[in-house]
Parts: sequence; structure tokens; C-alpha cells
Amino acid sequence: MNTKQGALVAAILGTTVVSVDATVINVALPAIGDDLGGGLAGQQWVVNAYLLTLAALILISGSLADLFGERRIFGLGVAAFGVTSVLCAAAPTIEVLVAARALQGVSGALLTPAALAILIAVFPPEERGKAIGTWTAWSGVGLLLGPVLGGQIVDSTSWRVVFAINVPLVLGTLAIASRHVPEVRRRTAGEPRPHVDIHGAVLCALGLAGPTFALIQQPGYGWGSPAVLIGLLGGLAFFAAFLRHEGRAREPMLPLGLFDRPNFRWGNLETLSMYGGLTLFIFFVGLFLQQVAGYSALEAGTIGLVPTGMMFVLSRRFGALADRYGPRLFMGIGPFVVAAGFLGMLRLDERVSFVTDLLPGLLLFSLGISITVSPLTAAVLADADESNAGIASAVNNAVARTAGLLATAAVGAALAASYTSAVTRNLEGERLSPEAVALVERARDRALNVPDVDTLPARDRFVVVEATRAAAIDAFHLGMLIAAGLLVVGGLIGLLKIRNPDPQDVRCADCPGGQLAGAPLEVAEVPRREPAPA
Repeated sequence: MNTKQGALVAAILGTTVVSVDATVINVALPAIGDDLGGGLAGQQWVVNAYLLTLAALILISGSLADLFGERRIFGLGVAAFGVTSVLCAAAPTIEVLVAARALQGVSGALLTPAALAILIAVFPPEERGKAIGTWTAWSGVGLLLGPVLGGQIVDSTSWRVVFAINVPLVLGTLAIASRHVPEVRRRTAGEPRPHVDIHGAVLCALGLAGPTFALIQQPGYGWGSPAVLIGLLGGLAFFAAFLRHEGRAREPMLPLGLFDRPNFRWGNLETLSMYGGLTLFIFFVGLFLQQVAGYSALEAGTIGLVPTGMMFVLSRRFGALADRYGPRLFMGIGPFVVAAGFLGMLRLDERVSFVTDLLPGLLLFSLGISITVSPLTAAVLADADESNAGIASAVNNAVARTAGLLATAAVGAALAASYTSAVTRNLEGERLSPEAVALVERARDRALNVPDVDTLPARDRFVVVEATRAAAIDAFHLGMLIAAGLLVVGGLIGLLKIRNPDPQDVRCADCPGGQLAGAPLEVAEVPRREPAPA
């Protein structure tokens, strides 16, 4: 293996570990909840702790690579991901798992942009497109295989193995990187030292963490709780301070001037709306199929084959069509098709046939994202020039992750409230044994779940199962309605606010996976330092 091949393999392995871990967690959540407890809030935190640190730090990771070197930051990110995977696998409590997941997010924020930087540094301009296309394609394979492999592992062994299996991949990645990823040249005398906006990163993290904490914990604490109010108001204050700092900073991690450009502004708003809805679908469908419909982890994970496979087949083709006719129409129609797929999920109840109940909605959802993600990412990047295409892509990536973070927190609170009130309403007038009453109280903390009633008297079993199952189905339907609403908003933004850019600015066909599969191709054209001679 020569230097170029080795660098490409190392980048693929490193980011594949991250992409697999990002998707596999959704099929492991029910098993984690059974083992460590924590209810729906705990399951949300397992996902959101990772998204929180990833979204807050991904914007400064490029500066860290410039300051310390792509190889060093990539190696640090890969090694840290391995260590935090071990912490996740060994977590004795839900709190420790959440903390380890937050550290994993830090590792992912270092690793993925550094992998792209390595490819840009190693491959000459005429070869970068093919190299980065290969890299993003294999990242997509990780997204495809993650739920399937994870489901098989959870069903046959333990959810802990899902994290532990990262270790040999991490060791292999580090071995290849140490041999084939070159050091970049050192800065010359007088060359300005890259600036790392640590202040902005901290303010951003606190600004996102406060509202996330408030929304996730509100169903248990109530809106009147000082902890909830302090988290919400404090987080909003920190985020306002973040925006103020970014507006004044000499080298901000978030250049607010980019948002003066219409397509960048409205495209990122559509990204926020669309990726929020997509994350809701992925998160809550996986829980519902396992905890209410009785699917195994493998069966629930297998549904991910449909959208990922369809994207592989159709995304580049729709990107080519968008290059011909402009992205606006596709950014408008695609989200409505996704929304129709979400509405198709309203037919799901406790008995779910994959072919007749689940597949029609999945096909619409898959078609819609295939239509949308490539034109959406390309339209956002087309409003950036060569000097800031990289940061434009990073901002769009951070917006996509932030959308998932805020959507699962906010809608999780709404679903928890819906579930609790529905259980109360369904059991009104029923005479339950003390054991049944205690079980129902514990079940209120875990929406989208039917509790185990084997220890209850026969009559109580039927009543409790029927009440909680109906409440879970109603809550799930509410989640799909909200997700569909977010996609409708995104489609309206696309139709009414996006203007077709010059197709020469950025080609939609070169961004087939958008922010679902990694950094888009246009980032490769940003001038970067060349590696030192071997």
C-alpha cells in the first residue's frame, strides 16, 4: 500500500467506525433501557449527549488540525474514540454511559474533519474528487450496515458488544495511519498561527446543553422546577452570548456574515427543519418497533436498508437532474414526499407487517430524501466562495446535528407528556392492585413502551397492557405528525425562498449523500497545505 492508498484506507476506517456507531445506537436503546434504566429521558440522553458535543465542537476541529497537524488530530480522535467506546461498553449506570457518549462526540468532532483534511493534503487536486467520493461512499456503507450489525449483536450477545467491537477497528486504523499518513509541512516563518475559537465553542456547548437538559428533564421535573427553568433560560442566555461573541470575534468559528447570503440562510433553515424530522423518524421508529410492536433489534435495524440502499441508487441521479433544472424544485418537492412517508406511519399499531404496513411509508421516505439531500447541500455551498467553502460545509454539518439534538429533546418531551396523560385517561375508573399501580407509575417514565406485567394478577395484566399500549401508539403517532410537519415547513422554505444558483458553482451530483454521509465534495476544492516530501 502506498501513501495515498494507506491514507484513504485510514480515513475510511476511522470515519466508518463513527458512522456505524451513530446509527447502531438506535437499535440498542431498548436493551440499554432494560439494563440500565433511565426511561425515555435516559434513552434521549444516550443519543443527545453525543450530538451535543459533536455539534458544538465540529466547527473548531479544522482549526485544531491546522494548528497541530492533520495526522496528529486524526490519531487523537481515533484513539479517543476507542477509549470512549470501552467506557461505553463498561458503563455501570445510565449516567456513566451518557458521560462516555458525550466524550465520544468530542472524539467524532476531531476525527471526521481531520480525515477529510488528510485526504485533501495527500491527494493532488485532480485526484481529490475520486478519493473523497470513495470516502463518503464507504461512510454511507457504515450507515447502512450499522443498524443491521448492531441488531444482530444486540440480539445474540449484549448491547455492550456494540461499543466494544470498535476497539479492533480503532487499533487497525491507528496502525495504518502511523505508517501511511504523512506529516504536513510546518508553518513558515511569519505565517500566521491558526486561531482556535475555544471561547465560542464553550459558549455554543453551554447554549445547546441548557435547553436540551430542560426539554428532556421537563416531563419528570415539570416546567416549574428551578433546574428546568435555569437550564432553559441559562442556555438561551449562553447561546445569545455565543452569537454576540461570534459577531465580534476576529476569527469566529461561525462566520455570521455567511447568513447574509439568501441561499445559505434559507438552506440552513431548511436543513434544520428537515434533519430534525429525519432524526425524529430514526429515533422513535426504532423504539416503537421494538418496545411496542415486538420487533427484535435485528428486525428493527433491517429497515435502514431501504432508505440507505435507495439513496445509493438514486441520490446522484437526482443530483444530476437538479444540476439541469436547478435545486429549488427538488428542495421543495422532496420534503413533501418524506412527509407523506411519515404520515404513512400513522397506520402502525401493535401489529406491524413489514410489507403492508411499514414498507410503503419507508419507500416514500427513502424517495424523498434521495430527491432532497444532494440539492440541499449543494445549494447551501453554492452561496459560499472558494475561500469559505470548507467552513460553509462545516456550518451546514453542525446545523444538521443540532437539528437532531433539539428535535429529539423537544419532541421527546411532548411524547412523554402525551403518553403520561393517555395512560391516566385510559386507566380512569379502573381498580388496580397496589402492585399494578406501582408498575404504572414506573411505566410513566418510559414512553413508547409496554411494561412487563408477568408479576401482576391476570385482570391487571390485561388492563395495564391495553392502557399503556394504546398510550404508546398515540404518542408515536404524535411524533410522526410533528416530524411530518417539520418536513412540510422545510419543503415550503425550499419552494418559496431558495433561488437556483449557477450550476457551475457546485454540482449537486457531487454531493450525493449530503450531510447524511459526510462532508460534500466541494470541500475538496478549498486550497490547503501540501504534505511535506516523504
